[in-house]
Amino acid sequence: MERGRAALGPALELVHTGRAPTRAVLTAELGVTRATAGAVAAELEALGLIRVDARPTATAGSQGRPSHRLSVAPDGPVVLAAQIHADGFRAALVGLGGRMVATAPGCMTVPADPAHIIDAVVEAGAGLLRETGQRCLGAGLAVPSAVAEPEGTALNPLHLLWPAGAPVRALFTDALAKAGVLGPGGLPVTGMAGNDVNLAALAEHRHGAGRGARHLLCVATGHRGVGGALVLDGRLHSGSSGLALEVGHLTVNPAGLPCHCGSRGCLDVEADPAAFLTAAGREPGPAGSLLHQATELIRTAYDDPSVRGATELIADRLGLGLAGLVNILNPDRIVLGGLHRELLAADPDRLRAVVADRSLWGRSGSVPILPSTLDHNSLIGAAEAAWQPVLDDPLGVLG
Repeated sequence: MERGRAALGPALELVHTGRAPTRAVLTAELGVTRATAGAVAAELEALGLIRVDARPTATAGSQGRPSHRLSVAPDGPVVLAAQIHADGFRAALVGLGGRMVATAPGCMTVPADPAHIIDAVVEAGAGLLRETGQRCLGAGLAVPSAVAEPEGTALNPLHLLWPAGAPVRALFTDALAKAGVLGPGGLPVTGMAGNDVNLAALAEHRHGAGRGARHLLCVATGHRGVGGALVLDGRLHSGSSGLALEVGHLTVNPAGLPCHCGSRGCLDVEADPAAFLTAAGREPGPAGSLLHQATELIRTAYDDPSVRGATELIADRLGLGLAGLVNILNPDRIVLGGLHRELLAADPDRLRAVVADRSLWGRSGSVPILPSTLDHNSLIGAAEAAWQPVLDDPLGVLG
């Protein structure tokens, strides 16, 4: 019985990430008997987390009795996911499997007091819960700042007006209580909070372009600046206190622009949407975020020599930074998000050539560089943080 309970969390994670589509695969992955795997699947189904197909169908040419199919419950519980960026926020309800159930975008000027926008994004999420009647099991928040552990404070919100050390996790938990967001057993929800690119990397590793990678490096532009994250053997590497992989502050142009960190020529100011628009000779418009304006410019005006030149310039700077990271980290895959995904799509050979020319391990061609595949991956990553206690101990949370 104890072994079966201990297998509930690993089994749920296997179904959640799509690595156990059948009970036979679940049995093999867990290393248990068929009877134990069946009991574990039945328990997770009773908790309303997964669905066991009692009428399995055999694939063409297969031998023996077909195995029951496993999937996340389509009408199962959700978590509240929230993201705050330099141009506003977005709230969503996300089920197991990274399934987006409902979203509520919101644009507002981000005030100097983080409590105001955290209250706004939580109220938007609470509204989704009221409208859909979904059962909530947790809540996660993605912010454009390193988040120190275990305090849950935003140490360097450089692209926001927030003071350094803003207690975002505590503010998020307080906002959830004020909005009446309750979890299992009708108890208040404790909010989770993390850096937006860290959480995007976690989402891509579990549900997107990073699936199957052992050492995944993720680099992305947010609405402002550049962030990075590393997933090692399925776990996010955040360093001793949550502050690892501040790749935005790698110097790629020593004579370049002054950076908010006090240095010059960092990726953060040399390879983000604002840098791209400047290089293309475009003034930022009043409508839409800088990220949206930059990506649309590449998609719709790449034949314009100024846009093509800006794309090549930013790709060269990004490639220089990636080459240094490859030399230090030796990842087996790189996933690019935000504007960097568009740079890769526009001229994949150029970016890959810069990384290969400038790095020892990239030169062998053994480091795939891929675009992210999840829309709103930071939101899905925030949901992953909220789901983690359930994945660790489903019966403890729901029993």
